[in-house]
Amino acid sequence: MVKLLFALLLLSSTSTLFAQSNRWELTDRHTIRWDVAAETRLPHGDNVEMAGRKVAAIVHYAIDTARRVTVTRDVIFPQLHPFIKETDPWWQAYRAYFRHKFTDAEFLPGIYADEQELVPGPVEDIRLDGTLRIRHGASESGVRIDRTFFPAPVEAAFLEKWELHNPTDTPIPLEFATNSALRTAYGAEGLFSMIVQPETLPGNFVLAPGARKTLYFRVDAMEPNVVKFTNTAAASHEAQRREFLAEMRDNLILETPDSMLNALFEFSKVRASESIFDSELGVIHSPGGGRYYVGIWANDQAEYVSPFFPYLGYDLGNESADNTYRAFATETTPDYRKIRYSFEVENLHPPAALDRGDAAMIAYGAAQYVLARGDEATAREHWPLIEWCLEYNHRMRNAAGVVQSESDEMEGRIETGDANLSTSALYYGALLHAADLARELGEKRAAKVYRTRAEELARAIESHFGATLDGLETYKYFAEHRTLRHWIALPLVVGLHERADATITALFDRLWTDAGGVYVERDHPNPDMSQTFWDRGTLYALRGTFLAGATDRSLQKLRAFSEQRLLGERVPYVVEAYPEGAMAHLSAESGLYCRVFTEGLFGIRPVGFDAFECRPVLPAGWDRMRLRNLRLFGRDFDLETERTDEGQMVRVIDAAGKELFRKRLGDAPLRVEF
Repeated sequence: MVKLLFALLLLSSTSTLFAQSNRWELTDRHTIRWDVAAETRLPHGDNVEMAGRKVAAIVHYAIDTARRVTVTRDVIFPQLHPFIKETDPWWQAYRAYFRHKFTDAEFLPGIYADEQELVPGPVEDIRLDGTLRIRHGASESGVRIDRTFFPAPVEAAFLEKWELHNPTDTPIPLEFATNSALRTAYGAEGLFSMIVQPETLPGNFVLAPGARKTLYFRVDAMEPNVVKFTNTAAASHEAQRREFLAEMRDNLILETPDSMLNALFEFSKVRASESIFDSELGVIHSPGGGRYYVGIWANDQAEYVSPFFPYLGYDLGNESADNTYRAFATETTPDYRKIRYSFEVENLHPPAALDRGDAAMIAYGAAQYVLARGDEATAREHWPLIEWCLEYNHRMRNAAGVVQSESDEMEGRIETGDANLSTSALYYGALLHAADLARELGEKRAAKVYRTRAEELARAIESHFGATLDGLETYKYFAEHRTLRHWIALPLVVGLHERADATITALFDRLWTDAGGVYVERDHPNPDMSQTFWDRGTLYALRGTFLAGATDRSLQKLRAFSEQRLLGERVPYVVEAYPEGAMAHLSAESGLYCRVFTEGLFGIRPVGFDAFECRPVLPAGWDRMRLRNLRLFGRDFDLETERTDEGQMVRVIDAAGKELFRKRLGDAPLRVEF
């Protein structure tokens, strides 16, 4: 019922979803707050996803006109796969997770004050800070309640914390009725179960004037052949979640004059990093969104998010990246058959054997990742996969010299021809990174071959895809294509800037939406598709336009986009798509948001195991910006730039405060070597 209510609320507000003033406000760089007590635009509903290694939960909250909240917890245990029904669609076998949607009535015990059931008072505010916190006003009995929702970081449990407070000068007697529920399901491994229960109930007691009482409620899952549920204290799970959030806050800190950008960067680190799950493949990153768990994809994991983790210095993220590339390496063949594009539900094959340009995605992401790690052993482990993917793309070239593929990462939602710009652009970018990597590994011949192939491919991309569309000298997406597509941003991302000015105009003036992003294709014959956007396209566009030198225009668009995502109607992360998926907060997209800054605004490009290039151009009106605790190559250093009387200076400072590099920024990228 709550899911339906949320859908109706979202649908009813679609016309103004992106055009009204902000609903949320920043309280600090890690927290946003919705002042529900002062809100006039009710009803309103939203949801937020949180995850640990054995659990994910999407908490839906809907506020009515009386400021009463309805909460539903969609709790998912990704490693437990129940049998599907005969009437389920065939693809459900790939995404069958043990899950249940819990309302308050199912999740919470009865609490009684003066022989009446305690009903939380009207909501005063809601805060998001890596947890979800709902603060209620006084109930009829005078009790105030603060509720906090969070996942267990390591174990299969989701928890809700209640803090009861008596602000009155009268004692309030409370009684508790025990409430627990057991749910079971069968899968190939046997019987598994989940139990909903309060952790402890204090029995009948009196909440004295001014006193506070903390209670925890939880749902735990148990795998087959396990004889008892976890007994780890809820407070320990909460402490572990706080430790994870603290680790995110302490590493790769963005400091700009714009507090809103700094904050969404912080939120994005959390979402990008929390969606990592134990699996048969080892710990692996997965998109989430209620649909995609304990599985990896060539785009989301290999291309989008894995190259980000070395910047953050997140060990578990790096481990998930290594496991991603190891999994894809098992699928390479001596005769260069197309590589699978995903490992859905751990090791199941994808529903369709489709070449989406996946070898280009994998090579592009893996080469960036190993350079950013700066570890030779890691590079040598993944080098054969990179070589194989590059050779596959080389063999897939057509007579025009561009790479053929059956589709792209949108998997047939929109036509792509038999050779699309995305696959060739990613292959071009992969060749450049692989040439740098080959040089570091002493593979001089390979480095030369890849440089030569990149030069040939650049000419082929210009000849085959370069076109005049809508009066602009930009790119067509495939040979027969005649309208603007969001992926025309990819040449800018990989350094092909010959058509940069017109492409920037196309992205920002012709494809930009009121939603703060770019349409997939504005003038598509299908009216539904012409109103569709995917944030991944917008995030690549912003990274590419920064790299192409459109700093001030890109910042303007980035700020409009970020404000919608962090403080608007659908918060607090960037999303997958609209209308598909109800703007799900897929995790890898948050990694792409961070990369707009690291690789776009700051222009960082690792070129060796201990060297990077950068070109951090300050926008007009900014005197300084900095990335603190940047963890490239396993180091810990700050990269900062500021305006001085000498010009714009770029500095690198180590963790001890020693200046390692200082140079004035010119037209070319600066090279920093340790």
